[in-house]
Amino acid sequence: MAATEPGGLLRSGRVKGNAPPALRIFDDGEDVEPELFPTRLRPLQVAAGVAFLLAAALAALLVGPAGLSPGSVLAQVASRVPFLSVHSNLSAGGVAVVWQLRMPRIVLGGLVGSMLALAGSSYQGVFHNPLADPYLLGVASGAGLGATIAVVEIPRLTSFPFDPVPLAAFVGAVVAVVATFALGRSGAKGRNATSLVLGGVAVGAFFTAAQTFLQQQNTPVLQEVYSWILGGLSTAGWGQVELILPYVAIATLVLLSCRRLLDTLSVGDDEANSLGVRADRVRLIVVVAATLGTAAAVSVSGLIGFVGIIVPHTIRLIAGPSYQRIVPLSVLFGAGFLILADLVARTVVSPGEIPLGVVTAFLGAPFFLVVLRQARRFS
Repeated sequence: MAATEPGGLLRSGRVKGNAPPALRIFDDGEDVEPELFPTRLRPLQVAAGVAFLLAAALAALLVGPAGLSPGSVLAQVASRVPFLSVHSNLSAGGVAVVWQLRMPRIVLGGLVGSMLALAGSSYQGVFHNPLADPYLLGVASGAGLGATIAVVEIPRLTSFPFDPVPLAAFVGAVVAVVATFALGRSGAKGRNATSLVLGGVAVGAFFTAAQTFLQQQNTPVLQEVYSWILGGLSTAGWGQVELILPYVAIATLVLLSCRRLLDTLSVGDDEANSLGVRADRVRLIVVVAATLGTAAAVSVSGLIGFVGIIVPHTIRLIAGPSYQRIVPLSVLFGAGFLILADLVARTVVSPGEIPLGVVTAFLGAPFFLVVLRQARRFS
C-alpha cells in the first residue's frame, strides 16, 4: 500500500508533511506493513477532560479578590440545585459576586475556550498543518476592524440600546472570511487549501491596514480599541453567554460530526476523493462552521491567541494523532484551559487585571516555538 500524496509518506521513519492520523506509511525502499494508530475515543480520556474542566471551573469559582469563604460559595451553589436543601450564609453582595460576576465569567470563558480550541483542531485537520489557528482566514483582522469601526463611528451617529462592539466584530469577522473565500476561489481552480490560506493572508493584511488607519485618525479611542484587541472577560455577563451560545452550539455539533472525515482528509484530497469523500465539500463545511463559531467567540472576548494551537497540539501529543480524539477532547480541555488562564489574569495583579490575551501569549509563544521545531523535524 502506498500513498500518492506527500502528506502520507514517511521516509527513513520520518513524516513528510502530515501523515494520516490513523495510518502512517513507511518508505525505506521496500514494501512494509503500515503502522496503525488507535482512533476510538476512550472513556478514560473523556473522564480526564471532564475532570480538568470541573477542576478549573471550581478553582475560578472559589478564588477571587472578594475574599468569599469557599465553604459559603459551595453552599450557595448547592442551594440552587433542585432537591437539595442547603443553606448559605453569604450576604446579598456575596451572592451577587457568585452569580453575576464569577459564574457568567466561568461559563463565557468555557464557551470561548472550547470554541477556539475546537476551531484550531479543525483548521489543522483541513489544512494539514499543526500550526494553523482559528484566525487563519482573516477572522482576527476582520473582527478587529469591525470593533474599531464600532468604537470610532457608531457613537457619532446614534446611541444604541446595547453594546454595538460585539455585533460589529462578528460582522467584520464574517465579512473578512467571505472575502477570503472569494479571493481564494478566484486565484485558483476550485477552492483548495493553499488558495484559501493565501487569500486569508491578503485579506488579513488589508483589514489590518484599514484598522491601523482608523486608529491613527482617532487617537482618543486607542485605549478602548486596544483593550478589546488584547482580549478579556472582565465585562462578562449572562447576556453575552446567551448571545454566542447558539453559534457555538451549532458550530460544535457540526465539527464534532466531521471529526471522522478529518482523519480521511489527512491522507490527501486525491485519496479522500477515491474513498468517496468530497474533500472540497468537507473543507467548506468545516471552515464555515469553525469560522462562524470563532467569530461569535471573539466578538465578546476580543482576540485571544494561541488557544487553538496549545490545546489541540497538547492533546495530539498525549492522546495520539487521530482527529476522532483530538476534536472532542479539544472542547473539554480548551474550556478548562481558558478558564484557568482567565483566573490567572484576574488574580496575579489583584485588584488589577492582566489582559487575557497577554496571559495566553506568555504561555503560547514558547509553545509555538516547540511546535514549529517539531514540525520542521518531521518535514
